[in-house]
Amino acid sequence: MNIDFFEHLIHEFELPLQNPVLIFSLILFIILLSPILLRRLKIPGTIGLILSGVVIGPHGVNLLAKNSAVDLFSTIGLLYIMFIAGIELDMNEFKKNQFKSLGFGFFTFIIPIALGLPACYYILGYDLNASFLIASMFATHTLVAYPIVTKFGVTKNPAVAITVGGTILTDTAVLIILAIIVGSANGGLTTQFWMKLGISLTIFLLIIFLILPRIAKWFFNRMDGDKTSNYVFVLSLVFLSAFLAEVAGVEPIIGAFMAGLALNRLIPHSSALMNRLEFVGNAIFIPFFLISVGMLVDIRVILSGYTAIFVAATLSIVALAGKWVAAFITQITFKYKAEQRQLIFGLSSAHAAATLAVILVGYKANILDENILNGTIILILVTCVVASFATEAAVKKIVQNQDNPDFKEEPEEVVNYENILIPVSNFNKLEPIVDFTILIKDKKSPYPLNILSIVSNDSDAETNIVQVKRKLEDFVKYASATETLVNPIATIDINISDGITRISKEILASTLILGWPHKETFLDKIFGPKSEAIINATTKTIFFCDFVKPLNTSKKIVLVCPPLTELEDGFSYWMDKILKLANELSVMIDFHAAAETQNAIIKYTKIVKSKTAYSLSLLNFDEYPQLLSNAPFDHLMIFVSARKGSISYHSMLDNLNSTLNKDINDHNILLIYPSVKTSDNKYTEYSDMNAELFIKGVQKVNKIKKGIKTIFKK
Repeated sequence: MNIDFFEHLIHEFELPLQNPVLIFSLILFIILLSPILLRRLKIPGTIGLILSGVVIGPHGVNLLAKNSAVDLFSTIGLLYIMFIAGIELDMNEFKKNQFKSLGFGFFTFIIPIALGLPACYYILGYDLNASFLIASMFATHTLVAYPIVTKFGVTKNPAVAITVGGTILTDTAVLIILAIIVGSANGGLTTQFWMKLGISLTIFLLIIFLILPRIAKWFFNRMDGDKTSNYVFVLSLVFLSAFLAEVAGVEPIIGAFMAGLALNRLIPHSSALMNRLEFVGNAIFIPFFLISVGMLVDIRVILSGYTAIFVAATLSIVALAGKWVAAFITQITFKYKAEQRQLIFGLSSAHAAATLAVILVGYKANILDENILNGTIILILVTCVVASFATEAAVKKIVQNQDNPDFKEEPEEVVNYENILIPVSNFNKLEPIVDFTILIKDKKSPYPLNILSIVSNDSDAETNIVQVKRKLEDFVKYASATETLVNPIATIDINISDGITRISKEILASTLILGWPHKETFLDKIFGPKSEAIINATTKTIFFCDFVKPLNTSKKIVLVCPPLTELEDGFSYWMDKILKLANELSVMIDFHAAAETQNAIIKYTKIVKSKTAYSLSLLNFDEYPQLLSNAPFDHLMIFVSARKGSISYHSMLDNLNSTLNKDINDHNILLIYPSVKTSDNKYTEYSDMNAELFIKGVQKVNKIKKGIKTIFKK
């Protein structure tokens, strides 16, 4: 029996390993340990994964064979990198720099080919067809170093936007050239070939950018709240897009990137879905791809003779030189900083997937020989190492510059003192409010998200507060999917509005975010609605929300604000939140405001260097109530109101709530009460219990004054 056990044990550890559980365990330990160990040597984790692949691969100690399972995970990882690059792309920045992306794409395509063609033809001695194919390989690049950019949080830098945009342009061009060269070698450049390629690419693009977003929007509307289904659905679309790209005659990586662009607006960057996509990709699939790249490298190629070393060295030098010159010309042309040039070079210098695809196809078609194939493997290792070092060094410089004091253009209140309180009465409507809050919450705020539930002080108070605490714990878990800390608060109070006001003072809340006020009951009409009591009892910014559709399906934000709202103390705060929301949703804002307010909006967007697209329309109070009823249902309607007695208060705002309630079931609506200075609120010197009665008394006195004036005028 002992002999059988040892034979079984020896069989399990025969090289290469065959047991799938043992293989997966080995991969996970490499993903865990290699970045940790190499971090002490100040070597980027990306390089550690690639070198680990070299060691365990078939050309190393042969722990792992390059089989179908490894190829599957490697392909998933590569597609994941391209998809994440597309979905994380700041579309506002990309649109703003689309011509720069075209410029960089042109430079990083033409310059490597211009350097590579004579090098391959004259130095390496290949014919024109082979030389042109090898030179086109120099123009490709794979975003191997992109996880470094994500890790340091600089994905919104303009240099990243133009590099990612240029990647898809140059790789698409190279892969089309590959199809043409192979067709030429096979004598297939016929009219039928060109028609097939053009028609298939056109159909592919129409499916990706017209049909795919509509399907996704329909699904998110129907399955809002089912996060697991949303995640699986997105992955299904990514791999379907990759397959459709392959059918159209280009590489699957093009389809994955295009899927990211198509779904970009529907997946906000701070959402739970985005967090899940990044987490799974960075934890499993992308590291697996990097390990598989290392498994391709055969160090013994260098020892096979002078020719192999010479070819590998020539390919590596020309490839890196072409990308560096392209980055340098891009910097000079668009007046970027030195660290941005280095970032562009780092992101665009790694050669892996597309490069290997070009060379393998050329090798199988007998256009290229074994020396080029082996030299390309060494090229992949060298460029991936250089790209990782260059990218990490550039990113660290950019982050340091961002932390300089003169960079802080934001309002100080937003950065240091944002403390949000969400009072909840209906737990069924809390989830979209939490999603909204996570989108607008400043990531630098040291405070957690406070969710408050108040239980009436009656005979069932103790039982009810236990149930409420259990429900609040569910939302602590829900918010943790976006790595957002939540502070659940359950308390007992006689009056709900008094309880909200008391807790907001106790935790020093700067912002209140509430669900839409319920319809007034008979008692509310006598004693005053709770929402009005909360508004008058605090000077902080208040958001009233009613979200009947997922926010990520919004096509535009329509924001209406009264005259003089720019003079309110909270103007810069709510402007910052709305700009952040628009950026997360990748939509434009249509401001309806007076001329002076428009000037303030323009000035503020310039101060904070906002990249959000917006339009300005003159406010007409006569059309104020009709804006909601005439707006499409996929527009997020935001109305800025004002407290009575504040600078921007207007009598038209008295009817705003009743006007909004008419169409509340059809639109996503946000009602904002900006914060006011304590001195601006005439009624804060009175206690919370008596403030409402005092306000009503003042209002009645004002009405009597107006009546007396009217009599005397007559």
